[in-house]
Amino acid sequence: MANVVVVGAQWGDEGKGKIVDWLSERADVIARFQGGHNAGHTLVIDGTVYKLHALPSGVVRPGKLSVIGNGVVLDPWHLVEEIARIRKQGVKISPETLMIAENTALILPVHQDLDRIREEAAGKARIGTTGRGIGPAYEDKVGRRTVRVADLADAATLDARLDRLLAHHNALRAGLGVDGIDRAALKARLLKIAPEILPYSGPVWKVLNERRKLGKRILFEGAQGALLDIDFGTYPFVTSSNVIAGQAATGVGLGPGAIDFVLGIVKAYTTRVGEGPFPTELEDADGRRLGERGHEFGTTTGRKRRCGWFDAALVRQTCTTSGVNGIALTKLDVLDGFETLKICTGYDLDGKRLEYLPTAADQQARCVPIYEEMPGWSASTEGARSWADLPGEAVKYVRRIEELIQCPVALLSTSPERDDTILVTDPFAD
Repeated sequence: MANVVVVGAQWGDEGKGKIVDWLSERADVIARFQGGHNAGHTLVIDGTVYKLHALPSGVVRPGKLSVIGNGVVLDPWHLVEEIARIRKQGVKISPETLMIAENTALILPVHQDLDRIREEAAGKARIGTTGRGIGPAYEDKVGRRTVRVADLADAATLDARLDRLLAHHNALRAGLGVDGIDRAALKARLLKIAPEILPYSGPVWKVLNERRKLGKRILFEGAQGALLDIDFGTYPFVTSSNVIAGQAATGVGLGPGAIDFVLGIVKAYTTRVGEGPFPTELEDADGRRLGERGHEFGTTTGRKRRCGWFDAALVRQTCTTSGVNGIALTKLDVLDGFETLKICTGYDLDGKRLEYLPTAADQQARCVPIYEEMPGWSASTEGARSWADLPGEAVKYVRRIEELIQCPVALLSTSPERDDTILVTDPFAD
């Protein structure tokens, strides 16, 4: 049976939550493979809005196994709060429906402290983190001083992990002029939260391999977007993990052969939150109109998103780095009523045309978008569920995007509602 990876193909906020939820109806397992609770997914199901941050989008569907993989960094206190909040909305969550990889690194209060301290000290050089400790937690994971889920089960192991962790952080905090960490208080908090986390933990790699051998369908859910990838994003204004599709296998303990279809989620225009380059950004009435019509505020932070025209050069680039087989184009309805639409097809860098965004930050800053214009449409696309429901100019816009990014549209989303989706190619088809 086919296994599908869902990745954002822009700077995040492309509408992955709805698409993952829509696909999860046909999946048996939904697995988060990277990121932390800095990512936010909004689902609208029968008029009920669910806002998820740490939990996989599949938790709202009964009878599915939702997995938090080892590629994720996990704030245990946030997770417990989120589970309680989602339960109040009528969703049943138990160790039978949610599993956490026992080798998942934890986000601790020391990580959040460090995140905020460094961002405040950076001044104009800040990179726009959410302050939730994601970056420092990944740093400690790579530095081999992290506390992992399995460590919560044994006090002696936890002591050893804390010794190594605090030897680093207390020295760092001293250099930043901040008081050291209360070790006893931190340990007490971890031991208190442990009984609420450990029932969900287990060998995710083993369970997923067994499910795969049984022919079960696995849906791999990514967070953020490919342009925030630590290696292939607009560095240093990126997240702290690999976001592209290749991380899906590593982030849960499966081999690359487990991936059959990569679905890139692409918004019909472009947005980003926080600092960093944005070639097609609009700071005029059109940009404000996109933001207002698209309700462009971050699910996690509430920060206003920057808005701009569709950048085909960037999406073509991310489709390549993630090996995207087809895209899900979202929020087409936000473009309703625009007389003219623009699509960026490449960049002018000091008089030379480029078909991709260069890596060097100084060159990115000098890139001027090269646009082609297309007529807009006055009729509404909201709620369309077939190509026949779309205005002719909207269809032409979608087809032109396919040509420019060199990748077909597999799904088309025309509202936040689950069923307002046009299926062109079923990613789960064998």
